[in-house]
Amino acid sequence: MEDRLRILLCEDDENLGMLLREYLQAKGYNADLFADGESGYKAFLKGKYDLCVLDVMMPKKDGFALAQEIRTVNSDVPIIFLTAKSLKEDILEGFKIGADDYITKPFSMEELVFRIEAILRRARGKKGKEITMYRIGKFTFDTQKQVLMIDDKVTKLTTKESELLSLLCAHVNEILERNYALKTIWIDDNYFNARSMDVYITKLRKHLREDPSIEIINIHGKGYKLIAPEPDSAN
Repeated sequence: MEDRLRILLCEDDENLGMLLREYLQAKGYNADLFADGESGYKAFLKGKYDLCVLDVMMPKKDGFALAQEIRTVNSDVPIIFLTAKSLKEDILEGFKIGADDYITKPFSMEELVFRIEAILRRARGKKGKEITMYRIGKFTFDTQKQVLMIDDKVTKLTTKESELLSLLCAHVNEILERNYALKTIWIDDNYFNARSMDVYITKLRKHLREDPSIEIINIHGKGYKLIAPEPDSAN
C-alpha cells in the first residue's frame, strides 16, 4: 500500500530487530530494518521516512550519533530511542539531541506501537491550523488572551497555565503524555519541572471546578487526561 507510513528501524540485535519489523508490518507500517547506524543513515538519505526507531548501542555509529545526523537533514521527523540504558544522563542526552520518546528494554511491542501512534498524532496535529478558542464544557478558553470564561466570570491565566491547558484541550479525552508536556512547555523533563507541572495541574483543577462535568485525572505512569463532554473548538 502506497499510504503505509514508513519507519526506519535500526537495531543490532538480529532477533529483536526481525520481531519488531514483523510486528510493525503486521500493524500496518512499512518498516525497514538495519543492523548499524551507518547503514541506517544511508537508508535515511535515500528514503522518505515518517518516523525513526533507533537502538542506542549499535556498531559503526551509535543511535545518538545517528540521530544527530538525521536531525541535520530533517529537523522534524519523529525519533524514538530503544536502549538497555536507564541512566537519567542517557535519557536527557537523548532528549537534548531531539528525541520524541525513549523506551528502555525490555519493553512490550504493544507499548512501542502505542508510543508511535501517539507521536504521529502529535506530529499531524502540529501541521494543522492553530486553534485559538476552545469550548470546555461550560467554559470558553481563549488561548491568545490567556483567559478562561464561564458565565460572567473571567479568569486570567498565567502563561504556563495557558500552555498546559492548551495541550490538555488538544488531547481532550485522550492521554496527554507527561514527558511530552514537560518537553513542550518546560523544555526539560527533570524532577523540579515535573513537580512544577503538578502544581499547575492543581491550579487548573481549581479554575475548572465550577463545571462538575470537567475533570483532569492522573493516568498512572503515563500522564494526564482532561475529561470533558462533547469537546468543541473554533478559530
